[in-house]
Amino acid sequence: MNTLPTVLRSALPSGDGPGVVLRAMDRLEKSPRTDGLADALRSAVRALPLGAARDVLHGRWLGHPVHPLLVQFPIGAWLSAAVLDLVPGQRRAARLLVGAGLAGAGPAAVSGWTDWAELRRPQMRVGLVHAAANITGVVCYACSLAARCRGRHARGGAWGFCGLGAIAAGGAIGGHLAYRQGAGANHAEQVEALAPTGWHRLIALDDLATGRPQRVSLDGTAVVAVRTDEHTVRVLAERCSHMSGPLADGRVVDGCLVCPWHGSTFRLADGWNVTGPATAPQPTFEVRVVNGQVEARYAA
Repeated sequence: MNTLPTVLRSALPSGDGPGVVLRAMDRLEKSPRTDGLADALRSAVRALPLGAARDVLHGRWLGHPVHPLLVQFPIGAWLSAAVLDLVPGQRRAARLLVGAGLAGAGPAAVSGWTDWAELRRPQMRVGLVHAAANITGVVCYACSLAARCRGRHARGGAWGFCGLGAIAAGGAIGGHLAYRQGAGANHAEQVEALAPTGWHRLIALDDLATGRPQRVSLDGTAVVAVRTDEHTVRVLAERCSHMSGPLADGRVVDGCLVCPWHGSTFRLADGWNVTGPATAPQPTFEVRVVNGQVEARYAA
């Protein structure tokens, strides 16, 4: 009766600690061995003259990173090619799919590197291994296409399955990067659930200097208050939606608050992310002044 649960338990890591793969990822996050390479690559990516295309590659127009969307095409093409390699008479179609996947890998890689250059150090370390696995996969598929074009279909199929394995490993590491480390996630999403309901006293109006962000607690929720003129105060969630940067340490420019970590720019009036790398707007709070005291409530 208990055979299946016993088998499942035996397949899991023993003890209460994390599994082998998770321990390896945790060690990778803490290892500084690749930091020199990471710094050089980050400088190179940031120096690219992308202009407004940088926000497009981040996915600000989409509301979340565009990289996971772009990778669907090459992965789908290559997985389909692997299936066709097992079906007689589908060599031409498989070759076409391998080539299409290689064509789609370029835009996916560019968007991925653009996002990677704005991550925290532990995420960058894991991201490099993610990229290395994917590059290995792309090289394998390039060899696969070359072999297929020369009529060596068996060799091309073998290279293809090697590439699929590398891409699968890269995807697993990418999952760790996204879901365990929170790369690309909206780091301000929880504000709505945690913010207190109703109006709460925040700070005396006279204690706010005009044009200077100030960190304040709204009944336990960290917010940043900015006095824009004699009578107007704007209040936003204090931690940046991109990577939880401290907005209270940022600067006010043309009615916007600029994150000190990666330069994400949020409009004070409504929290809209005017520029990336943030892809989600910043939660805002309604504000009123009562008897010289600033009060705020979450703007649901």
